[in-house]
Amino acid sequence: MDAGLLLLRLVTGLLVAGHGVQKVSHRLGGDGLAGGAEEFRRDGFRGGRITAVVAGASQIGAGLFLAAGLLTPLAAMAAMGVMTVAGTVKRRNGLWVQNDGYEYPLVLVAVSAALVLTGPGRWSFDRALDLGPWPLWAALLTILAGPVSGLLTRTVLHRPATATERKHSAQAAE
Repeated sequence: MDAGLLLLRLVTGLLVAGHGVQKVSHRLGGDGLAGGAEEFRRDGFRGGRITAVVAGASQIGAGLFLAAGLLTPLAAMAAMGVMTVAGTVKRRNGLWVQNDGYEYPLVLVAVSAALVLTGPGRWSFDRALDLGPWPLWAALLTILAGPVSGLLTRTVLHRPATATERKHSAQAAE
C-alpha cells in the first residue's frame, strides 16, 4: 500500500507542480509569465501577472509538498483549491477532456481528497516527522475547504466581460 501511495503522490504532486511551472515560465512547454497572465485574462480573471504568479506558486508549492508527503492535508487542500478554479473555467466545455472539459481538474481534486483520507503513507515526510495521522474531522475540513477556497477565489477574481468582449464572443459563435 505504501508503494502505491508514494506513486500516487509523486505523479499527482509533480503534475500539479508542473502545471504551476507552466503558468510562470517557459519550462515544460509554458508560455512564460506573460502567457500565464494572458490566459487568466482570457478566462475572465482580473489581476493579470499577480494572479498568474499566485496561481503558479500555489500549484508549485502544493504539488511539491504533495509529492513529498509533507503537510499532506494542507498541500492537498491547496491543490484542490487551484484545480477547482481550473474546473470552473473548463465547466462550460462539459466533462470530457477532449472537449477541453473539467475531467482532468476533477481527477486531481478527487486524488488529492483521497490522499487526505488515506494519509501519505510510510514513505513520506509526514511520517518521518511524526505528523499524523490527522483526525477525520481535520481531513473532512480540508476536503471541504479546498474546493470552497477555489470557488471563493473564482468569485473574487472573476470580472464581468466588457461590451467589446461580449461582442467578439458573439461574433465568434456565429
